Amino acid sequence: MTADSTYTRLPFSFTRDHQVVLDGVRLIYGPEATVFGLREARRRQRMTADPATLQLVGVTQDVFSTTVATLYQNDTETDQHVDLMFDLENIDEMSGPRDLLEDATEAPVVQLVNQLLRRAVSAGASDLHIEPHEAGLRVRMRIDGFLQTVLDRSDVPVKRVISRLKVMASLDIAETRLPQDGRIALRMGGRAIDTRISTLPGNYGERIVLRILDRSAGLMPLENLGLKPDQIALLERLSAYPNGIILATGPTGSGKTTTLYSLLQLANRDARNIVTVEDPIEYDLSGVSQSQINSDIGMTFAAGLRATLRQDPDVILVGEVRDTETASVAAQAALTGHLVFSSLHANGSAGAVVRLRDLGLDDFLIAATLRGIIAQRLLRRLCQKCCETHTPTAQESAYFTAQNITVPDRISRAKGCESCGETGYAGRVGIFEIVEVGEVLRGAIDQGASETKLKTLALSSELTLLGQGLNAVAAGQTTLAETLRVVGDMA
Repeated sequence: MTADSTYTRLPFSFTRDHQVVLDGVRLIYGPEATVFGLREARRRQRMTADPATLQLVGVTQDVFSTTVATLYQNDTETDQHVDLMFDLENIDEMSGPRDLLEDATEAPVVQLVNQLLRRAVSAGASDLHIEPHEAGLRVRMRIDGFLQTVLDRSDVPVKRVISRLKVMASLDIAETRLPQDGRIALRMGGRAIDTRISTLPGNYGERIVLRILDRSAGLMPLENLGLKPDQIALLERLSAYPNGIILATGPTGSGKTTTLYSLLQLANRDARNIVTVEDPIEYDLSGVSQSQINSDIGMTFAAGLRATLRQDPDVILVGEVRDTETASVAAQAALTGHLVFSSLHANGSAGAVVRLRDLGLDDFLIAATLRGIIAQRLLRRLCQKCCETHTPTAQESAYFTAQNITVPDRISRAKGCESCGETGYAGRVGIFEIVEVGEVLRGAIDQGASETKLKTLALSSELTLLGQGLNAVAAGQTTLAETLRVVGDMA
């Protein structure tokens, strides 16, 4: 940008509506640029630049949206001069999705909320925590599985910040005694952001957690998730089954939904009718009919699953098996010739069978319907700019030996630098424990075998989550400490 960029920078709303943006001596315009917009941009540009150097650049819609998002989301001028005189705050109702880049003329609390949301989206955070406490307000965002504090102040009007978020989510701001759930549809430049909001009453006010879903991020190919070629081949085989249940297991935030969506992509053929029942719908999939759960009006997973069975489906995705009713309907769907994908909270692949038993399914029904189980975790990936390597100690080598994995000559440790925020890690990589239910395992399930017995029959030690994690350590992708933190010392 030029030194006088504050004079040539157009308001974001003007840039968006007229499809013109100024970047120094360049006037960039999109395919739907207006004559008025071009004239005004040229006039602003000539105020601070030599007309002989001015450039007119036409771009496609995608390039224009990307350019606008890059220029405006990195503009911290407003963030650095936030007026904290919150007494003038005035909360207005919102109609339709608001753009987080359009807040230059908003009231201070509105600006603050927009800036927090914008910062979370820009940092790739999965969750944003708004936490009132005795001394004021703390705001934290979860990046790569860890919470980082971004604001902790005593001069912030906590109730007004909470009220603003509740208004954006169309929640009842007068009700502060009961938990509430809602949704905020936002945009950031050309990116569609879906935010799920949950409130919980506390001692010092309502605590709010926002789950941030970037709908424009798209789905990653299977190889980018951390899957090995043999695992990808196994998933392709599982997704080609004509019937049965395939489960993705793991704790919240371990990437189960992303894996299930990738499986749907594998199963998405013109000859197959694919229907999903989700909460929430995280990505739009072309050629797939997707339905949103709404428990308030009786649209539960079980009710949605029953309804999809009357839609002549070949493949059904159920967001989560949470209760006995959903598990039972899913099993019946599998028995009647449907392929069912779903997620389940369990610690491992063998633990999924125990969890299904706990939900009330009989052993013979589990054995007859279960085709495959995917257990997964996300490990923080080492920052390649600052990581250090060392020779494994005897104690560290013992972990590899116990899992029948060759002890590597060198393993890495996290150090921390400015690039990774002094954490030593940047991004995450997935590890997967995939089990195909064959005849031997099916017989053991039917006979009520224990979790330990099932795990012994299903997997060799190097194919377990711990084994996969140790392989990632040996490959220099992560550290032994991170693997043990996430997976634990499981045999």
